[in-house]
Amino acid sequence: MKAKHRRTLEAIFTTPTRAGIVFSDIEALLIAIGGEVREGEGSRVALELKGSRRYLHRPHPGKEAKKYQVEELREWLKYLEVMP
Repeated sequence: MKAKHRRTLEAIFTTPTRAGIVFSDIEALLIAIGGEVREGEGSRVALELKGSRRYLHRPHPGKEAKKYQVEELREWLKYLEVMP
C-alpha cells in the first residue's frame, strides 16, 4: 500500500469524521487493497471487497465524500477487518 493510500485509510478512521476526503482517493484505496470499483447508473458506484459490496454515489458538483459516506465506509471496513 502506498503512503497516499495509507493516509486516506487513516483519514477514514479519524474521529471526528472528516468531510474533506476526495472520493477518487477512496476509490484508489479500495483498488490498492484488492477491491473493485464498478460503475452504476448515473453517479452510483459499487465498491466490492472480500465478497462484500457497498453502493455509494459520487459527490457532485464537488469531489469530496460526505461525512455520512465516510462513516458508512468506516463501518464497512471495520466489518471487513481492514484497519489502519
